[in-house]
Amino acid sequence: MSQTAESVNGSGPLMRMPTMSGGWPLLGHLPGFLKDPVSLLTRGWSAEGDLFRFKIGFSNFALFTGLEAHDFYFRAGQDELSAKACYQFTVPIFGKGVAYDVAPELMAEQLGFLFPALRDNAMRRYAKIMYHEVCMYADSLGKEGQLDLPAALNELTVRNASHSLICKEVRHEASSEFAAAYHELQNGINTLGFFFPNLPTAAHRSRDRARQKIHQIFSKIMEKRRREGSDEQDFMQTLMEARYKDGRALTDDEISGILVTVLFAGQHTSAVLGTWTMLELMRDTAYLARVREENEKLYSDTGFMELTTLKQQSILEYAIREGERLHPPLILLIRKVLKPLVYNGYEIPVGTLAMVSPAVSHRLEHIFSDPERFNPDRYAPPAREDKQHHYTLIGFGGGKHRCMGKAFAILQLKIVLGVLFDRFDFSINSCFPLPNYRSWVTGPTEPCLVNYKRRLEPSILKTEVA
Repeated sequence: MSQTAESVNGSGPLMRMPTMSGGWPLLGHLPGFLKDPVSLLTRGWSAEGDLFRFKIGFSNFALFTGLEAHDFYFRAGQDELSAKACYQFTVPIFGKGVAYDVAPELMAEQLGFLFPALRDNAMRRYAKIMYHEVCMYADSLGKEGQLDLPAALNELTVRNASHSLICKEVRHEASSEFAAAYHELQNGINTLGFFFPNLPTAAHRSRDRARQKIHQIFSKIMEKRRREGSDEQDFMQTLMEARYKDGRALTDDEISGILVTVLFAGQHTSAVLGTWTMLELMRDTAYLARVREENEKLYSDTGFMELTTLKQQSILEYAIREGERLHPPLILLIRKVLKPLVYNGYEIPVGTLAMVSPAVSHRLEHIFSDPERFNPDRYAPPAREDKQHHYTLIGFGGGKHRCMGKAFAILQLKIVLGVLFDRFDFSINSCFPLPNYRSWVTGPTEPCLVNYKRRLEPSILKTEVA
C-alpha cells in the first residue's frame, strides 16, 4: 500500500518533487517530449533521480524510475493511481460502456470473461490456428523479395488474433473489409489523441468511421449465429453466452467493444514487439543460429508446432524478452493521482499524471549489465536478470493492470518468428531503424524494409493441414 500525505502528518515537512530543467514557457517540456521522449526522460532521471516532475503544456507529470519506485507505483490502489482517468483516449476506439469507459469493478468483470479464453485447452487451439496462418503466409511469399516488416507483421498478427481470439468468420468472410477498418482504428492511437481524443482531425474522423464499421461486421456475424443456433468455441460466442453477476446479458455494443479491446491487447503490441525482435536477430546471427538449432531439436521429428513444444522454446523466448527490454512497444504507462501521495518524503499532489517508462527503466546499468547490448542470455540461468524484482521487466505492465494476454503474445511471437526464420534468411535493407515516437505504440520508423530469401536447407516446419 502506498503512503498517503495524511499518514505522515506530524513526521516532518514534506518535500516538493525535484523539477527537470529546460522547460519552455507555456509549453513546458512538450517540444522535447514530441521529438524524443525517451532521451528527455532519461536526462531527467540522470539529473534528478528516481522521482522528478516536469510539465507538458498545463499538465504536471511525475516519472517513477527504478525498482523501488516501480514497487510504489504498481502497488498503489486504484483509488490512489487511476488508469481510467488517463486512458480516456481509448474510449472512441474500444467504444462506450467497456474498458476505461466504465468503473474499474465493471471493467474487471468484463475482462474476467477472458479467463477461459486463456486456459491451456484454448491456447492449444490457438496454437494450431496461428501455426497454420503463419505457414500459409510464409508459403505465399515466394523465393525472395522485400517486405516492409512492420506492415507485414501487423497483417499477420491481425490474421492470427482475429481468427483465434475473435471468430473464424472475421478471418474467412470479412477479412479484407475488417483489416481495412482495423488499420484505420489503429491510426487513431497517437500522441495527439492522448491529449485531445475528440479533436476533429482527419485521423480521428477515420477512427470513428472504422469503429462503427467493425461494430457492423461483428453485429452481422452475431445476428447470423443467433439465427442459425451457432455453437462455435471462440471468444465471440463466449461473450454472447456470458452474463454479468446481476444476470444481465451483454449488449452487442459491449461485445463489440470487448472484442476490439482484446484484439488490440493481443495484436498491436505483439506486431511491434515481433518486428523489433526480428530486427535484432537479423544482426545477431550467432544467437539466431541457436534459435534455429532449438527449432530443429524440438520439431525435426514432428515437423509442426504445438503448445507443449512451444512452451519449451526458451532460447527464442529469451530473445523476445530482450526485444521487450530494449524496445518496449509502450514506452510510457500513465496513471492519474487521485489522493495526495508520499514517496520517500516527496509529496505527489492530486491531479499529477504519474508515469513509469519501460524504455527508460529497462536500460538502467545498475539493473541490467551492459544495458545497450542485445543479450538474451541475461534471462537464462545463472544470470536471470529479470528475476531481481517483481517489476524489473515491465514491458507488459505490472500490478493490477498487468497485461492478461502476455502468454498469448509470447505464444504468437514464438510461432511467427519460429516459422519465418525457419523458412527464410532476412537482412535489413539499410541502417537499423530509429523508433517512431509519433505513434503511441512505438515501432520502428516506416518504411522499415527487409530483404528475404528462402533458405536452401529443407524447412523443418511443414505447413500443417487445418
